[in-house]
Amino acid sequence: MLDVTQAWKSAYPGACVGLLLVEGVENPDHDPALDQAKAELEESLRSRFKDRASIMDLPVVQAYDAYFKRFNKTYHVQLQLESVALKGKTIPRVAAVVEAMFMAELDNALLTAGHDFREISPPLTLGVSSGQERYTRLNGQEQELKLNDMMVTDDRGVISSVIYGPDQRTRITPATTEALFFVYAPRGIGEARVRAHLQDILRNVRCVSPTAQVRAEEVYPTS
Repeated sequence: MLDVTQAWKSAYPGACVGLLLVEGVENPDHDPALDQAKAELEESLRSRFKDRASIMDLPVVQAYDAYFKRFNKTYHVQLQLESVALKGKTIPRVAAVVEAMFMAELDNALLTAGHDFREISPPLTLGVSSGQERYTRLNGQEQELKLNDMMVTDDRGVISSVIYGPDQRTRITPATTEALFFVYAPRGIGEARVRAHLQDILRNVRCVSPTAQVRAEEVYPTS
């Protein structure tokens, strides 16, 4: 389902990317079962992490920090985790499928992008940016990619990158019934963590959509 370029394999040995395609999803503004799961996750995060060092010591966070520092950036999921675990902020209420993804992202600290599969124009390709690609981000701003960032493209262009996230064209909306998730995992994270993370996303999605079905679940390691 995802074509992997040799350029990506050469640039990021030891990395992997997970893919989960779920159909039959519902995407309401909110859901009581998911709200309860969010509250339990917030409590769990505050119990697990008492200070910034306890977050920074996570091997997963260290792997992403190493990646983001190459681009003079800070890993934003780490900052979001600090906000919820250490500053008492609540997980934002957005469309339920996006919440389900974000909950797993915070729980596991693994970077994830979500898309409406019906808006994608195959083929899908995992590659490395040249620094000249441009796409419209979720916030509506046009963005030029940084050189050598991991990215996924379809026939019409970039749909997500590690540094700048998913695009606007294929974003998840209230009308989404087929949700596609990508998990970007640089060296030091490993296939097992990615597969477990995909299952956590699926569990959260099924809080809202108990009959949702998996159409594809794949992990693409470089070796």
